Amino acid sequence: MLGGFLVGIGLVLFLPKRFSMQRTILYYMCGVYSGFFFDHSLSVEPVSYYDVNDTSDYELMDFLSYFAYGAVGYLFFYVFDKLRVRMPYVPVYILAWSLASVGLEWISVRIGVFHYNYGYKLAYSFPIYLIVQTAWTMLFLRYGRGGAGRGAAGPDKAKNA
Repeated sequence: MLGGFLVGIGLVLFLPKRFSMQRTILYYMCGVYSGFFFDHSLSVEPVSYYDVNDTSDYELMDFLSYFAYGAVGYLFFYVFDKLRVRMPYVPVYILAWSLASVGLEWISVRIGVFHYNYGYKLAYSFPIYLIVQTAWTMLFLRYGRGGAGRGAAGPDKAKNA
């Protein structure tokens, strides 16, 4: 988990800058918030469909895992912008990232990061990824790429950074 955290932070810091600091933080926090929200919706009593790391207790490594989610969220927006994904390819992009997310979760299960309880299966996570990444895409298309939202001014490339 610590390795994923460090790699993720490294990617965010060392990839060529595409966004202002505010948008970088926003896109990063989309991943942090989504991971936190669903982990605390699905992995706490009374449902507790899975445990993160060794126990159901909240530990330092659980906290660090949310920052790894942040890096995945940032990369989702980064690649979307870099590739300039347009219709009709947006659904393909979302599907590809949802499948990749399931793949990352599968690896996490294999190495002991997630422990499923009460019949929870990996396949149950797929629609969650589809919903989250569709919402992220709508956010980006509305506000991040010259959308109609207040203050949207097109792609916001960081200057000389």
